[in-house]
Order: sequence, then structure tokens, then C-alpha cells
Amino acid sequence: MKNWYWQLGNQVNQTIYRHLPAFKWRNFRLFFGGQLLSMSGTFMTQQLTIPWLTYKLTHSAWLLGLAGFLQFLPTLLLIPFSGVLADRWSRRDLLMLVQVVGISISITLTILTFLDMITFPSLLLLSVLNGMLKGLDMPLRHTIVTETVEDRDDWGNAIALNSVMLSSSTLLGPAVGGILIATVGVKYCFLYDSLSYIAAILTLKAMRIRPIQHASAQSHDTWQKLREGFQYVSSVQPIRSILLMLALQGLVGISYMALLPVFATDILHGNASTMATLSMAGPVGSLLACLYLSFRRDILGLERLIALSQGLIGIGLICFALSKAIWLSLPMLLVVGGFTILQISSSNTIIQTLVADDKRGRVMSFYALAMVGMMPFGNLLAGSLAQMMGAPNALMICGSICILGSVWFSSQVPLVRCWIKRETHSPQSVARG
Repeated sequence: MKNWYWQLGNQVNQTIYRHLPAFKWRNFRLFFGGQLLSMSGTFMTQQLTIPWLTYKLTHSAWLLGLAGFLQFLPTLLLIPFSGVLADRWSRRDLLMLVQVVGISISITLTILTFLDMITFPSLLLLSVLNGMLKGLDMPLRHTIVTETVEDRDDWGNAIALNSVMLSSSTLLGPAVGGILIATVGVKYCFLYDSLSYIAAILTLKAMRIRPIQHASAQSHDTWQKLREGFQYVSSVQPIRSILLMLALQGLVGISYMALLPVFATDILHGNASTMATLSMAGPVGSLLACLYLSFRRDILGLERLIALSQGLIGIGLICFALSKAIWLSLPMLLVVGGFTILQISSSNTIIQTLVADDKRGRVMSFYALAMVGMMPFGNLLAGSLAQMMGAPNALMICGSICILGSVWFSSQVPLVRCWIKRETHSPQSVARG
């Protein structure tokens, strides 16, 4: 009987490894599992608990947008420096340090809410501190993925599965958060977030990653390294075009998230459960999109997917803005969430697969800067427009801008496609591994 179980388990593993080869690597399995739990707590806090508590304390769409702006403003300032650090020192050690500081902030939020001492200024301050960690965390989280997989041929699958992990976290976090808010209150959401950090710390500590020696890592100061990264990004037009699309997505494509409390309460006349349900719709679409990408092997064709996704995001936002019923709002957010992750993951896969190893940290810092660094301005824009003309009109404007961006990137697709063909067939592309 024991031998039969062993053979069955071995067959299951072989099937998984054949279709999802990144799971062959112990380091990647540890990273995937630990970050899945940790990020579920992070997304619960950022996407559901803090916005809901902010709107409950202030009842102001503008202050909700301002809080989102200030929360992610430090991210904009710190992301480039995180990329330099990622190219110089151990990414695992830096990521562990971020987790330790993160759990300290989360424990503080837990204590304040349990003691009923939380106020809007204190919530805003701790949100800003979380934003600082986000600026250090994102480039590290993206660049360490390729270090957990030793075979370069499995990188694309690892990047796609990392997106699956993030999307699963955005689904799990708000789902659990909605249940906790509706039953025992927001304070238990912060407690869950605090406990989830422990999984990330333990799994990062268990990983055995070989140190990577970067050539001339100490040859220039920080500002020089930043300039080198900026010059590289700006000189490669396909990368520049992809990053511009990500910046547009961060500015207007994701701004609906800042207004979800307004739609949940004022437009759909719901409560915290409605907010949690809306928060989960996008991640469901994201998870489906990531499952599709995880089985895809060829990066050629992803450039067309970026253009298509941006246009459908815009259409989804406009339809969501016009909806007055939750049964229609949910599928629209599912479309927006699915095509958002298709655009982001396709951009990530193209850039990480083709960029030089010694510049990966800095390039991914600009990637994170384009995507998340624009979110504070998007939150402020969405909140200001919602305050002036209402949340539905604000989202229709954002959706229209997304569609215009899709039209522009369609003109860049041939150039990006030629770059991918040249790099994937170049002998130097193998040497970069």
C-alpha cells in the first residue's frame, strides 16, 4: 500500500513538473508558498481593510483618494533605489529585512484597532510607512523569482506562476477580509496580516540560493547606477513603450480600486460584504488569466496581448461605471482584473526574459515604478474627479484614456515584436543566462 501511494505521488509530481516546470525547484516552491500567505495578508490590508476603514472614519471620497495617494507616494520615491540594492546585495536577505519591518507595522495596526485607538491620522501615517516598504519590496520580489529557478528555460513559467501567486493572494486576502469584517471586525484583518508575515520569513530563511556575482558591482556610486539603468531603459524603445503602457495602467487603469468603497456604499447601496465581493471579482479574473499564462511557453505574441488587454480594460471600466446592479458590476470587474494581469504579466515576462542579468534589478525597479509608482497619482486623480463629478463619471474618463492608450501601443507592436525576435535568436541571449 505504501509503495502504491509513493508511485501515485511520483506520477502526480511528474505531471505537475512537466506542465509547470518551475515547481521542480525547491527554492521556488518555498517562495511560492510563503509569499502566497504573506501577500494575502498584504492585499487584505491594502485593498480592503485600510480603504474601508478610511472611508468609515472620514466619509469623504476625496480623503479616500488622498489616503491612496499618500500611501503609495513613498513607493514612487524608493523603488529606483531598491533596484540598485537588488543588483548589489542578496535579494533574499533584503526581502527578509522588509518582512521583519512589515510585521512590526502590522502589529502596531493590530494593537491600535484592538484598543479602539485608531484614528484617520494614525491610519494614514502607518499607511505611508507601508508604502515605503512597498517601494523596497516590489523590485526585490520580482527579481528574486529568477534566482529561485536554476534553469533559464523555466524562467517564463516561474514568472507566470509568480503572477498566479499574486493573483491568488488578491483573491484570498479580500475574501478572508470580507468574512472577518462582517463577523468579528477589521481588527482581526490586521491580526491576520501580522501572522501571515511569519510564513514569508520562515520560507525565505529556508531557501538556499547561490550568491550571484555582478560585474563591477562596486565600481559606481548609487546615483551612477541609477543613471545607467535609466539610460538603458530609455535607449531601448520597446522597453520604453512597454513601461509607458504600464505607467498609464497605474495612473488610470487601476484607479477604480480607490473608489470601490464609494461604489459599494453609495452606488450599489451595500456594506462591507459588498465591498469584499467587489474586491474579489478582479482577482478571480486575474487568477484565470494567470493560469492561462502559466501554460504558455513562447513570449512572442505577448506584445499583441498587451495592446488588446489595455483596450478591454478601458471598456470594462466604462461598463462598471454605468452599472447600478452588483450582478452586472461583478463580471465587469472580472474582465478588468483578468486583462489587467494579462497586460502586467506579459510585460513582466518580456522584460525579465530578455534584459541583461546585471541590469535586471534596476530595470525591474523602473517596471515597478511605472506600474505602482503611478498609483498614488491615479488614486488622487480618481478621488478628485469623483469629488467633482461623481465616481461613475470619474471611471468613464479613466476608461476612455485606457482605450486611447491601447490605440497608441498598437502602433508600437511591430517594433516590440522585432525586438523580441532579435533578442530570442541572438547568441548573446543565451550568454546572459
